[in-house]
Amino acid sequence: MPLHPPGSSTGTHTTAPAGAGSPLATSPYGTDIGLLLLRCVVGLTMAVHGSQKLFGWFNGSGLDSTAGFFASEGYSAPKAMATIAGLTETLCGLGLAIGLLTPLAGAGILGIMLNSIATKWGNGFFNPAGIEYDLVLLTAAVSLALAGPGRYAADRFLPVPRTHRLSHGIAAVALGAVSAAIVLVALRD
Repeated sequence: MPLHPPGSSTGTHTTAPAGAGSPLATSPYGTDIGLLLLRCVVGLTMAVHGSQKLFGWFNGSGLDSTAGFFASEGYSAPKAMATIAGLTETLCGLGLAIGLLTPLAGAGILGIMLNSIATKWGNGFFNPAGIEYDLVLLTAAVSLALAGPGRYAADRFLPVPRTHRLSHGIAAVALGAVSAAIVLVALRD
């Protein structure tokens, strides 16, 4: 059987290379729009959760009730933990939504979600008491930290670094995981 170059007819079917003109080629604009959409949904979701904790907005519990939750979960300094959690969710959520310091914003959300999963561990996988929602948010934040914000992000206007590097994402994810571990080991009974 003779070999045929890609894109040529073999008599039974044709194959097209996955080059620039191929329908299989990925559009950089499609990827950037997808990253923008993911950043906005995850980031704004986290920012709303944070504002619920800090200010009681959006039918939230406010800082005192959130501190009571942290106390019931065995965290030392529950008021400080409630403030840190609320600020991290709000600021990292907004950072993620606008694409500002994206790897660090993703790392902050990773840390929050790891702590949330730790408090729900043993309640099963599915909502309302399980970890499924937290796991989805954690995975999205880590994915954005590793992939970068895409073309439509405030990170493009920073003086350095202008381009995303996988090493930045890996370092940020490691920082978020280590920070979460420290909080769980040192600040939780």
